[in-house]
Amino acid sequence: MSPLSQLVQSGSEHIEVTSPYHGGVVGLVSVATPADIVDAVLRARAAQAEFAFSTPSERRDLLNALASAIAREAEPLAQLICAEVGKTIAEARNEVRRAQNTLRLSGDAATFLDGEVLHCGIVAGGANRQAVITYEPAGVVGAITPFNYPLNLLCHKLGPAIAAGNAVVAKPSPKAPLAAQRLSELADEAGFPAGLFHIVHGGANQALALARAPIDLLSFTGGTAAGLALKNAAGLVRCLMELGGNDPLFVMPDGDLQAAVQTAVSQRYEIAGQSCAAVKKFYLHADIHDAVLDQLLEVVRGVRHGDPLDPGIQMGPVIDAQSATQVQARVRSAVEQGARLLTGGTGTGSLLAPTVVADVPPDCDLFAQETFGPVISVRRFDDAGSAIAEVNAGAYGLQAGVFSNDHAVIKQFSRDLRVGGVMINEGPDFRAEHVPFGGIKGSGLGREGVRIALREMSETKVVID
Repeated sequence: MSPLSQLVQSGSEHIEVTSPYHGGVVGLVSVATPADIVDAVLRARAAQAEFAFSTPSERRDLLNALASAIAREAEPLAQLICAEVGKTIAEARNEVRRAQNTLRLSGDAATFLDGEVLHCGIVAGGANRQAVITYEPAGVVGAITPFNYPLNLLCHKLGPAIAAGNAVVAKPSPKAPLAAQRLSELADEAGFPAGLFHIVHGGANQALALARAPIDLLSFTGGTAAGLALKNAAGLVRCLMELGGNDPLFVMPDGDLQAAVQTAVSQRYEIAGQSCAAVKKFYLHADIHDAVLDQLLEVVRGVRHGDPLDPGIQMGPVIDAQSATQVQARVRSAVEQGARLLTGGTGTGSLLAPTVVADVPPDCDLFAQETFGPVISVRRFDDAGSAIAEVNAGAYGLQAGVFSNDHAVIKQFSRDLRVGGVMINEGPDFRAEHVPFGGIKGSGLGREGVRIALREMSETKVVID
């Protein structure tokens, strides 16, 4: 299906989805009213009342069927993601591949949503009683997703939710809603029961309306401020929130320096730096700081950026010109506060050059805040403990990476960093679909990752007999 063939309801308000690269319209979607959202939730609830009694095998078959539908339309979906997000075609194809994997792993996990039996004899009167603990569907999951991974992050909510026996009402980002819309159409083609999976479109007002609707669980991926507003709007509804990240990569003298450089470049400039767990802070030990910085600049200056449809391009634009302006303003402000701009810092419209800034003050916005753009901010450190303390003092705690082969150093970073995940000889942006993913402090509540999300999206029931 062509992006321009997306239809809008007659007379409805609509969103024009434009290419971040060339600015042309690539699709249209209808904006949902508050009444539309409540109606979608109520229809989802009716469908879920029957689906709750489906078997794990049936849920797995359903998710595998959707994964197969995505596989059959892999290239059109990749082209659609490339058009609406501006990520390179290679990045878009990889996202489509990962989305299939997410759904298939969710289907597999559905067959292992096991309970347990506990003896009650540890309390008076419990000698002849046992507790049977099972996991039941939560009900209707409200899912709100960002623009940067419009297909796979939705599958990270849809897959576990369906595997646990829930229904889903999703609201994708208004900046990139087309892949999500197409996913819902593919779900219908794959045999999803009518009403089980809905897409509603819009911006902040629609997100708040979904949070206030009669849902049973809210799963949100996005910014910290938006997450707090949605949590307040949702009231007593359980919330799973994967929020911002300002993730460091530490390089010690004994680490693989070349691999560390390649990791920093690949993970920071993927999607033009618009990933929550990207390498935003590059901490280089003083003993190898200058050598690694020279290697880094050589690699960065070779990164080709431009038209994301060109297979020779390694980095496309940021999502819009406003975002590009904010990134450039933060770079300028950091330089005014004493940082050194070593390469990049320029741009036209939404297309920014890969940028490296050294000697970045820890309290400037470029470093202290989550910067969604292709900028590597470099800090020199002498003592691991001091560098860890600097990171821990920040507002976020998503993931971190450490390049070292010293067991004692690895233990120190793994133990002392206040983050949700520590990647050894790998960057903070590494993620496997079935592994728990999430953070602490301003980085979120709960965890994603297929296996743990299945439990997060279930209710625990205890029967004592």
